[in-house]
Amino acid sequence: MQILDYLASQALAFILLAGLLGLIIGSFLNVVIHRLPRMMEAQWLQQSREMLELESPEAEQTTYNLILPHSHCPHCKTEIKPWQNLPVISYLLLRGRCGQCKETISARYPLVELLTAGLSMLVAWQFGFGWPAAGMLVLTWGLISLSMIDADTQLLPDVLVLPLLWLGLIANSFGTYTSLDEALWGAVVGYLSLWSVYWVFKLVTGKEGMGYGDFKLLAMLGTWGGWQILPLTILMSSLVGAILGIIILKTRGQDNATPLPFGPYLAIAGWIALIWGETITSSYMQFAGF
Repeated sequence: MQILDYLASQALAFILLAGLLGLIIGSFLNVVIHRLPRMMEAQWLQQSREMLELESPEAEQTTYNLILPHSHCPHCKTEIKPWQNLPVISYLLLRGRCGQCKETISARYPLVELLTAGLSMLVAWQFGFGWPAAGMLVLTWGLISLSMIDADTQLLPDVLVLPLLWLGLIANSFGTYTSLDEALWGAVVGYLSLWSVYWVFKLVTGKEGMGYGDFKLLAMLGTWGGWQILPLTILMSSLVGAILGIIILKTRGQDNATPLPFGPYLAIAGWIALIWGETITSSYMQFAGF
């Protein structure tokens, strides 16, 4: 209890602790981002074989989850030692290379760790010590994972989205961020808004403009902040998505028909709306003279 009282009274200590925790969680998020899509693919293949009554290849019967096999170099397959797996520090000590084969290690690993630490500190600074900060930290870590997975694979796994949706409802049953009624309608309006856009676009063009995962992601954000955050979330994600999407396509030399993930823009906009939505809206209304 003394530690909790100390963290509650010392904002800087709580912020630094959140940053340290963010580094550790960020290291685990790298595992989730890399392995979860592969676990899903393996599960789909297994289910397909079971439906077709086919036997699984022996090579695919080995254990593969978020824990096993242990982390290893993707080039030489050497298992990474504990001291080589320290967030950011190990990357710097190894100078961004494998300790065994000296092949380059992707800079994305320490960047995800630093991003998780930075956003965790920002949440701790914004909310202070307490349950609202704890819940927002969990949501932040989940949104980082979802954004990176969607950017890599254009998938938004239900195994991450749905627990966060229920957690938002549970948190707001205590009025943590908004009322339970507003959280419930946030889920309903969030899902139906993008669902409606999807079907209008499909009826007009005959093409699918987004995936069902985007509907569920916006519904999940609605359970945390209520329906009030949805207009700002949709507006910011659409504007940023359109601008960055054009830049990405032009940089890659791809045409406008190339599909791009929308989940990261929803996640970023929703996170901003949850934390600063009222401030942004009030500033705009004041600027517009309302």
